[in-house]
Amino acid sequence: MTVYPCVKINLGLNVLRKREDGYHDLETLFVPSDEYHDVLEIISGADYSTTSAHLFSTYGPSACGSCAGLSMSVPSALVQAISPDGKLMITIAKRDGVDWDPLKDLCARAYFLLDRDFSLPPVKIFLEKMSPVGAGLGGGSADAAFTIRELDRMFSLGLDEEAMTSYAASLGSDCPFFIRCRPMFGEGRGEVLSDFCLDCLEDYEIKIVVPEGISVSTAQAYAGIRPHEPEIPLREVLRMPVSEWRDRLVNDFEATVFPKHPELSAIKRSLYDSGADYASMSGSGSALFALYKKRK
Repeated sequence: MTVYPCVKINLGLNVLRKREDGYHDLETLFVPSDEYHDVLEIISGADYSTTSAHLFSTYGPSACGSCAGLSMSVPSALVQAISPDGKLMITIAKRDGVDWDPLKDLCARAYFLLDRDFSLPPVKIFLEKMSPVGAGLGGGSADAAFTIRELDRMFSLGLDEEAMTSYAASLGSDCPFFIRCRPMFGEGRGEVLSDFCLDCLEDYEIKIVVPEGISVSTAQAYAGIRPHEPEIPLREVLRMPVSEWRDRLVNDFEATVFPKHPELSAIKRSLYDSGADYASMSGSGSALFALYKKRK
Protein backbone atom coordinates (compact mmCIF):
# COMPACT_ATOMS: atom_id res chain seq x y z
CA MET A 1 0.00 0.00 0.00
CA THR A 2 1.20 3.50 -0.81
CA VAL A 3 0.51 6.46 1.48
CA TYR A 4 1.17 10.15 1.00
CA PRO A 5 2.65 11.96 4.03
CA CYS A 6 1.43 15.55 4.06
CA VAL A 7 3.05 18.71 5.46
CA LYS A 8 1.96 21.23 8.08
CA ILE A 9 1.84 24.94 8.70
CA ASN A 10 2.05 26.71 12.04
CA LEU A 11 -0.59 29.26 12.93
CA GLY A 12 1.34 31.28 15.47
CA LEU A 13 4.50 30.03 17.12
CA ASN A 14 5.49 31.47 20.48
CA VAL A 15 8.78 30.45 22.11
CA LEU A 16 7.93 30.78 25.79
CA ARG A 17 10.95 29.70 27.83
CA LYS A 18 14.22 27.74 27.85
CA ARG A 19 13.99 24.37 29.62
CA GLU A 20 16.53 22.64 31.81
CA ASP A 21 16.87 19.85 29.23
CA GLY A 22 18.06 22.36 26.63
CA TYR A 23 14.80 22.45 24.67
CA HIS A 24 12.29 25.29 24.64
CA ASP A 25 8.66 25.36 25.66
CA LEU A 26 6.50 26.71 22.86
CA GLU A 27 2.91 27.00 21.77
CA THR A 28 1.54 26.75 18.26
CA LEU A 29 -1.39 25.50 16.23
CA PHE A 30 -0.43 22.77 13.78
CA VAL A 31 -2.59 22.58 10.66
CA PRO A 32 -2.12 19.82 8.02
CA SER A 33 -1.78 20.74 4.36
CA ASP A 34 -1.86 18.55 1.25
CA GLU A 35 -0.24 21.17 -0.96
CA TYR A 36 2.97 19.17 -0.70
CA HIS A 37 3.35 15.50 0.08
CA ASP A 38 5.85 12.66 -0.12
CA VAL A 39 5.20 9.16 -1.50
CA LEU A 40 5.79 6.30 0.96
CA GLU A 41 5.52 2.61 0.14
CA ILE A 42 6.33 -0.21 2.58
CA ILE A 43 6.51 -3.81 1.38
CA SER A 44 6.92 -6.82 3.65
CA GLY A 45 9.51 -9.42 2.76
CA ALA A 46 13.23 -9.93 2.42
CA ASP A 47 13.32 -10.42 -1.37
CA TYR A 48 15.32 -7.36 -2.36
CA SER A 49 15.09 -8.20 -6.06
CA THR A 50 11.70 -6.44 -6.17
CA THR A 51 12.03 -2.67 -6.39
CA SER A 52 9.38 0.00 -6.47
CA ALA A 53 8.09 0.33 -10.02
CA HIS A 54 7.06 3.92 -9.30
CA LEU A 55 10.53 5.06 -8.30
CA PHE A 56 12.29 3.23 -11.10
CA SER A 57 9.89 4.51 -13.75
CA THR A 58 10.58 8.03 -12.53
CA TYR A 59 14.34 7.94 -11.91
CA GLY A 60 15.51 4.91 -13.87
CA PRO A 61 17.58 1.94 -12.67
CA SER A 62 20.83 3.63 -13.69
CA ALA A 63 20.27 6.17 -10.91
CA CYS A 64 20.21 3.50 -8.23
CA GLY A 65 23.14 2.42 -6.12
CA SER A 66 22.98 -0.01 -3.22
CA CYS A 67 25.28 -1.28 -0.54
CA ALA A 68 25.02 -3.26 2.66
CA GLY A 69 24.58 -0.86 5.56
CA LEU A 70 26.10 2.18 3.89
CA SER A 71 24.58 4.97 1.84
CA MET A 72 26.11 6.28 -1.35
CA SER A 73 28.83 8.84 -0.65
CA VAL A 74 27.75 11.35 -3.30
CA PRO A 75 24.35 12.91 -3.90
CA SER A 76 22.25 11.11 -6.50
CA ALA A 77 18.64 11.12 -7.61
CA LEU A 78 18.10 7.83 -5.83
CA VAL A 79 20.01 6.12 -3.00
CA GLN A 80 19.50 2.76 -1.36
CA ALA A 81 20.84 0.99 1.72
CA ILE A 82 20.36 -2.26 3.65
CA SER A 83 20.60 -2.46 7.42
CA PRO A 84 23.46 -4.57 8.84
CA ASP A 85 21.01 -7.27 9.98
CA GLY A 86 19.42 -7.39 6.54
CA LYS A 87 15.91 -6.69 7.83
CA LEU A 88 15.44 -3.28 6.23
CA MET A 89 16.10 -2.08 2.74
CA ILE A 90 15.33 1.60 2.28
CA THR A 91 15.28 3.46 -1.02
CA ILE A 92 14.98 7.26 -1.12
CA ALA A 93 14.46 9.31 -4.26
CA LYS A 94 14.67 13.07 -4.61
CA ARG A 95 15.02 14.96 -7.86
CA ASP A 96 17.86 17.23 -6.73
CA GLY A 97 19.73 14.49 -4.90
CA VAL A 98 19.75 12.71 -1.56
CA ASP A 99 22.70 13.79 0.59
CA TRP A 100 21.93 11.94 3.82
CA ASP A 101 22.40 8.36 5.00
CA PRO A 102 19.17 6.46 4.23
CA LEU A 103 19.61 4.36 7.38
CA LYS A 104 19.45 7.58 9.43
CA ASP A 105 16.32 8.81 7.68
CA LEU A 106 13.34 9.17 10.01
CA CYS A 107 11.50 6.40 8.16
CA ALA A 108 14.32 3.97 8.92
CA ARG A 109 14.52 5.18 12.50
CA ALA A 110 10.78 4.59 12.89
CA TYR A 111 11.20 1.01 11.67
CA PHE A 112 14.13 0.36 14.02
CA LEU A 113 12.14 1.83 16.93
CA LEU A 114 9.19 -0.51 16.44
CA ASP A 115 11.40 -3.46 15.54
CA ARG A 116 13.08 -3.14 18.95
CA ASP A 117 9.77 -3.76 20.73
CA PHE A 118 7.93 -5.98 18.23
CA SER A 119 10.62 -7.88 16.27
CA LEU A 120 9.11 -6.84 12.96
CA PRO A 121 9.43 -8.90 9.79
CA PRO A 122 11.85 -7.64 7.12
CA VAL A 123 10.53 -4.77 5.01
CA LYS A 124 11.43 -2.61 2.05
CA ILE A 125 10.71 1.10 2.38
CA PHE A 126 10.46 3.27 -0.70
CA LEU A 127 10.32 7.02 -0.09
CA GLU A 128 10.02 9.65 -2.78
CA LYS A 129 10.80 13.07 -1.29
CA MET A 130 8.57 15.64 -2.94
CA SER A 131 8.01 17.98 0.02
CA PRO A 132 10.66 20.68 0.57
CA VAL A 133 13.53 19.92 2.96
CA GLY A 134 14.52 22.53 5.56
CA ALA A 135 11.45 24.65 4.93
CA GLY A 136 9.64 24.36 8.27
CA LEU A 137 6.86 22.21 6.82
CA GLY A 138 7.68 19.03 8.74
CA GLY A 139 7.96 16.68 5.76
CA GLY A 140 10.49 14.40 7.45
CA SER A 141 8.42 14.25 10.62
CA ALA A 142 5.38 13.29 8.55
CA ASP A 143 7.36 10.48 6.88
CA ALA A 144 8.25 9.06 10.30
CA ALA A 145 4.70 9.26 11.64
CA PHE A 146 3.18 7.71 8.51
CA THR A 147 5.76 4.91 8.73
CA ILE A 148 4.66 4.16 12.29
CA ARG A 149 1.00 4.19 11.25
CA GLU A 150 1.62 1.95 8.25
CA LEU A 151 3.75 -0.58 10.16
CA ASP A 152 1.04 -0.78 12.83
CA ARG A 153 -1.56 -1.48 10.14
CA MET A 154 0.57 -3.97 8.19
CA PHE A 155 1.59 -6.10 11.15
CA SER A 156 -1.47 -5.64 13.40
CA LEU A 157 0.61 -4.26 16.27
CA GLY A 158 -2.51 -3.03 18.07
CA LEU A 159 -1.15 0.45 18.75
CA ASP A 160 -3.77 3.06 19.55
CA GLU A 161 -3.29 6.74 18.73
CA GLU A 162 -1.75 7.48 22.11
CA ALA A 163 0.81 4.68 21.79
CA MET A 164 1.78 5.70 18.26
CA THR A 165 2.10 9.30 19.43
CA SER A 166 4.45 8.19 22.20
CA TYR A 167 6.72 6.41 19.71
CA ALA A 168 6.62 9.38 17.37
CA ALA A 169 7.60 11.79 20.14
CA SER A 170 10.92 9.99 20.55
CA LEU A 171 11.75 10.73 16.91
CA GLY A 172 11.04 14.46 16.84
CA SER A 173 8.92 17.24 18.29
CA ASP A 174 6.68 17.55 15.20
CA CYS A 175 6.22 13.82 14.66
CA PRO A 176 3.31 13.28 17.12
CA PHE A 177 1.17 15.81 15.26
CA PHE A 178 1.35 13.78 12.06
CA ILE A 179 0.02 10.70 13.84
CA ARG A 180 -3.22 12.65 14.36
CA CYS A 181 -3.02 14.83 11.25
CA ARG A 182 -5.79 17.28 12.16
CA PRO A 183 -5.59 20.81 13.61
CA MET A 184 -3.93 20.40 17.00
CA PHE A 185 -2.70 22.88 19.59
CA GLY A 186 0.91 22.06 20.42
CA GLU A 187 2.67 22.80 23.69
CA GLY A 188 5.84 21.63 25.46
CA ARG A 189 8.36 20.95 22.67
CA GLY A 190 5.36 20.69 20.36
CA GLU A 191 4.64 17.09 21.31
CA VAL A 192 1.94 17.89 23.91
CA LEU A 193 -1.17 18.03 21.74
CA SER A 194 -4.81 18.91 22.25
CA ASP A 195 -7.66 19.26 19.78
CA PHE A 196 -8.50 22.79 18.73
CA CYS A 197 -11.53 23.64 16.62
CA LEU A 198 -10.90 26.44 14.12
CA ASP A 199 -13.99 26.63 11.92
CA CYS A 200 -12.86 29.87 10.29
CA LEU A 201 -10.33 27.97 8.16
CA GLU A 202 -13.18 26.52 6.14
CA ASP A 203 -13.64 29.98 4.62
CA TYR A 204 -10.01 30.24 3.53
CA GLU A 205 -7.61 28.63 1.10
CA ILE A 206 -3.99 28.19 2.11
CA LYS A 207 -1.18 29.00 -0.31
CA ILE A 208 2.36 27.86 0.58
CA VAL A 209 5.41 29.56 -0.91
CA VAL A 210 8.80 27.81 -0.75
CA PRO A 211 11.67 30.07 -1.88
CA GLU A 212 14.30 28.33 -3.96
CA GLY A 213 17.78 28.01 -2.56
CA ILE A 214 16.95 28.92 1.05
CA SER A 215 17.07 26.32 3.80
CA VAL A 216 16.89 27.32 7.46
CA SER A 217 18.17 24.89 10.10
CA THR A 218 16.44 24.72 13.46
CA ALA A 219 19.71 25.69 15.17
CA GLN A 220 19.97 28.78 12.96
CA ALA A 221 16.39 29.78 13.75
CA TYR A 222 16.91 29.42 17.50
CA ALA A 223 20.16 31.42 17.45
CA GLY A 224 19.36 34.74 19.10
CA ILE A 225 15.78 33.81 20.01
CA ARG A 226 14.47 35.57 23.11
CA PRO A 227 11.81 33.47 24.83
CA HIS A 228 8.90 35.44 26.23
CA GLU A 229 5.22 35.20 27.11
CA PRO A 230 2.98 36.87 24.50
CA GLU A 231 0.81 39.79 25.51
CA ILE A 232 -2.28 37.90 24.35
CA PRO A 233 -2.36 34.10 24.79
CA LEU A 234 -2.25 32.28 21.48
CA ARG A 235 -5.60 30.56 22.01
CA GLU A 236 -7.28 33.95 22.41
CA VAL A 237 -5.70 35.32 19.23
CA LEU A 238 -6.81 32.29 17.25
CA ARG A 239 -10.42 32.91 18.27
CA MET A 240 -10.30 36.40 16.74
CA PRO A 241 -11.37 36.92 13.12
CA VAL A 242 -8.58 36.07 10.67
CA SER A 243 -8.63 39.69 9.49
CA GLU A 244 -7.36 40.69 12.95
CA TRP A 245 -4.46 38.21 13.06
CA ARG A 246 -1.92 40.26 11.09
CA ASP A 247 -0.34 42.11 14.02
CA ARG A 248 -1.33 39.64 16.72
CA LEU A 249 -0.63 36.10 15.47
CA VAL A 250 3.16 35.94 15.55
CA ASN A 251 5.83 33.41 14.63
CA ASP A 252 8.74 34.28 16.94
CA PHE A 253 11.26 32.75 14.54
CA GLU A 254 10.67 35.52 12.04
CA ALA A 255 12.65 37.83 14.36
CA THR A 256 15.77 35.69 13.95
CA VAL A 257 15.32 34.36 10.41
CA PHE A 258 14.20 37.48 8.51
CA PRO A 259 17.33 39.55 9.30
CA LYS A 260 19.48 36.74 7.84
CA HIS A 261 17.15 36.22 4.86
CA PRO A 262 15.47 39.57 4.07
CA GLU A 263 14.00 38.06 0.91
CA LEU A 264 11.63 36.07 3.14
CA SER A 265 10.33 39.27 4.70
CA ALA A 266 9.82 40.66 1.20
CA ILE A 267 7.81 37.56 0.21
CA LYS A 268 5.60 37.99 3.27
CA ARG A 269 4.90 41.61 2.29
CA SER A 270 4.09 40.52 -1.26
CA LEU A 271 1.55 38.00 0.06
CA TYR A 272 -0.28 40.75 1.90
CA ASP A 273 -0.05 42.96 -1.20
CA SER A 274 -1.70 40.17 -3.20
CA GLY A 275 -4.77 40.21 -0.95
CA ALA A 276 -4.01 37.72 1.81
CA ASP A 277 -5.86 38.22 5.07
CA TYR A 278 -2.93 36.64 6.90
CA ALA A 279 0.63 35.63 6.04
CA SER A 280 3.44 34.11 8.07
CA MET A 281 6.52 31.94 8.03
CA SER A 282 5.86 28.30 8.88
CA GLY A 283 7.81 26.73 11.72
CA SER A 284 11.46 27.73 11.65
CA GLY A 285 11.27 28.58 7.91
CA SER A 286 11.99 29.05 5.09
CA ALA A 287 8.48 28.37 3.73
CA LEU A 288 5.81 31.02 4.06
CA PHE A 289 2.06 30.69 3.71
CA ALA A 290 -0.94 32.93 3.23
CA LEU A 291 -4.65 32.66 3.92
CA TYR A 292 -6.94 33.95 1.19
CA LYS A 293 -10.68 34.30 1.59
CA LYS A 294 -12.50 31.83 -0.64
CA ARG A 295 -14.69 33.31 -3.32
CA LYS A 296 -18.34 32.31 -3.07
